[in-house]
Amino acid sequence: MSTASQLHVATGLAKGLQASPDLAAEAVNRALEKAGIPSAQCVLLYFTSEFAQAPQAAIRAASKAANCTQVIGCSAIGIFTEEDWVLDGAAVAALVLSVDIFSSLPNHVNKSEHLLTLAAPSAVNASWLTSQQLRFGAISGDATGHGAFSVWQDGKGVSQGYCALGIQHTQLVVAASHGLKWLSSARKVTASKTFDLQSVANVAALQSLQTACQSLNAPPDDLPLHLMSIAYAASTKAMESGQFQLASIIIANDVHQSLTLSHEIPEGYWMRWAIRDAASAQSDLSYTAQSLSNQLAHGPAFACMFSCLARGPYYYGGNDEDLSLLKSQFPDMPIIGFYGNGQIAPIMGKNTLLQHSIVLALFGQTKESHEFV
Repeated sequence: MSTASQLHVATGLAKGLQASPDLAAEAVNRALEKAGIPSAQCVLLYFTSEFAQAPQAAIRAASKAANCTQVIGCSAIGIFTEEDWVLDGAAVAALVLSVDIFSSLPNHVNKSEHLLTLAAPSAVNASWLTSQQLRFGAISGDATGHGAFSVWQDGKGVSQGYCALGIQHTQLVVAASHGLKWLSSARKVTASKTFDLQSVANVAALQSLQTACQSLNAPPDDLPLHLMSIAYAASTKAMESGQFQLASIIIANDVHQSLTLSHEIPEGYWMRWAIRDAASAQSDLSYTAQSLSNQLAHGPAFACMFSCLARGPYYYGGNDEDLSLLKSQFPDMPIIGFYGNGQIAPIMGKNTLLQHSIVLALFGQTKESHEFV
């Protein structure tokens, strides 16, 4: 029989003029005070890239302040909590938990349905990305993707450049929000060769795209390809249920009227033209967050959000409207996250590396009679 106990959870954010271990201790102490606990069983800890070259002293300071060795995290271009976001300057974000929801113990990792995965760009490879266990998280690192310890767990840097943590004692739901405005209905891919999309519904791919973009009032020879995406799936049913993958357009080939894509789309698959759009991004994130919350037995207790830099304040003209929206939907919920070089989420049952997206993980009522406060 399990013993009922309370899970106390809170975040802390500390900013300074330079990277200092004192900032890490300050962020943890603020979180502990808000949570009403003297120590933590687990700490999720994010640094801005100012710490990337020598984070170990700050990691130790956080571990000491929390009286906890299970310190997990990474450095990133920018970080945030429900309190604020930071992109320029030294800062530390910490989330403290009185129950060890994130575990690095092999037995817990092997049995976990989902794995929180943080990885440096150099550590991304098929050996773990294509594993059977579902993963969520993001790619860390500073602006160049390097650093002495981009990722850490158990209070120290991880030599392989990535970590995978099992999830226990809680109900977890995860989804990606792409923020796309649809420009067409679903259409069948009728000709494709490796990365070249040749025709859609028996129409040359470039011509099909130009037709779909007529509502944008953009010149046919000057389409905003950097904002365009192609959603694709094996069936229209999968497409309609949101179980699709995304490909970016690398280049338009005027001579052959084809498009070179970031991913191969097999002939016979279904696709839709789409464009990134701020209003659609807000609407989609709101829908995603509410849908996830509805799956939890007692609503969300805290959230981990992984955002692309292209979806942060730079996208919304100086304010992270995605973070503001999530705060307005769940006013009292602790939130922690960072702006990464890519996001990781299970799409159509496969671990997928995303761009220009948000991956949102909501953590609900614990399974062993814990209560969130």
